[in-house]
Amino acid sequence: MRVLPFLLGLLLGVGGVPFSGEPAWGGVAPATAPVPQVVGLDITVPESVHIGATTAGGTISGSLGTVVVEDHRGSLNPNTWTATVSATVFVAGAGGSGRAIAASQVAYWSGPLVRSTGGGTLVPGQPTAAQAVTLGATRVAFQKTAGNGNNTATWNPTIRINVPATAVAGTYSATVTHSVA
Repeated sequence: MRVLPFLLGLLLGVGGVPFSGEPAWGGVAPATAPVPQVVGLDITVPESVHIGATTAGGTISGSLGTVVVEDHRGSLNPNTWTATVSATVFVAGAGGSGRAIAASQVAYWSGPLVRSTGGGTLVPGQPTAAQAVTLGATRVAFQKTAGNGNNTATWNPTIRINVPATAVAGTYSATVTHSVA
């Protein structure tokens, strides 16, 4: 399994005026322990994404950027895989009352396959917004369910965040993790 987290940003305004400051961005959250990997199976995600700005009680959505799974296991039979996605809580500052948005308030959909190479059956977890799932639990983002030989799959997932009416203005960040095994 290969795990690559990246940071998301969400700017939150107060009242009818969106927050207009620049977000403070850090790097990718480092892994605290070695992550076991499947040899020949890799996943690539953007390092950070800025989702935009909204007001308390609003909804915001945006693209997470291109996610790519590369399977170089060749003739392994079958060489199927499953990519999953999960998220941490969105937090502003040190968190606390009104400064956290639960992952269950974040909807995710993978969208359709954007590009692929090689053979096999590639299946999106949630091809449209109508199939969006919350990230309150780990979800399937994409799968290769059949086929052999080297392959790649590329998709461009979207998230939608329901901001609580009690949220405090600030720059919120979270880590969304895609992994593949």
